Amino acid sequence: MFQHMFSSMNELLDGITKQYPQASDQEQMAFLKQITELKQMSDSFIEQWLIFEEKVSDFHDSFGEGQSVPIAQTVLEEESESIEGPIPVYSAVESSTCNMSDLTIPEEAALIINRGQGYYKLFMFSHAAGLFQDAISIAPECNLARLFLGMSQMHMQNWQEAQRQFQLLIVLSDFPKWLALGYNALGCIHAVHMNIAQAEKLFLKAYEVYPSFTDSLNNLKSCQETPGQLSLYFGSTELCCL
Repeated sequence: MFQHMFSSMNELLDGITKQYPQASDQEQMAFLKQITELKQMSDSFIEQWLIFEEKVSDFHDSFGEGQSVPIAQTVLEEESESIEGPIPVYSAVESSTCNMSDLTIPEEAALIINRGQGYYKLFMFSHAAGLFQDAISIAPECNLARLFLGMSQMHMQNWQEAQRQFQLLIVLSDFPKWLALGYNALGCIHAVHMNIAQAEKLFLKAYEVYPSFTDSLNNLKSCQETPGQLSLYFGSTELCCL
């Protein structure tokens, strides 16, 4: 039912997109109203889906059934391939040595992070960023929320705010791969602003901290070989697997 409904909504939006440039002012106003209504419907269903996901998570927490895994543990265990793209980012997470603040997440913050992850997986990065910021307000030491917030800001190309979050991450976290992620992210930001020498130092630092994190070496190679046409690894797809 939902698949058919969203398929119909997409078809309607495609039709509006084709007709809009040639439409009269009055027709364009009507089209804009339709799009607003479609967006409201979409947001409503997404919100209901997130509520359902929270209830499923609560059920597993209460009765211990199924394959539910605590957030921090999931982040430590999940691995997937990085992808290549025109905008930078990185990969995530695992280690044998860690700061307990990387693992200890207050329940209230954990619930908010779960909602943020739902929006993140749907590529609704602005909504996700707001929730991750809320989680940090509750638990300033929560590096998982900071990791997702930094990633969300990178997706939105809010470089200054992303840089601030990752600078804090590398100060607060002890996970080698999270540190590598932070250094790699900072390197990508410098590369975007064509500060190639500094970017190369940060990519190398990321590799030194966690040699298995190959994205940083690929980014370093890209800076050294084709600085005018950078192709930086954006490993945030790993977070979408959580």
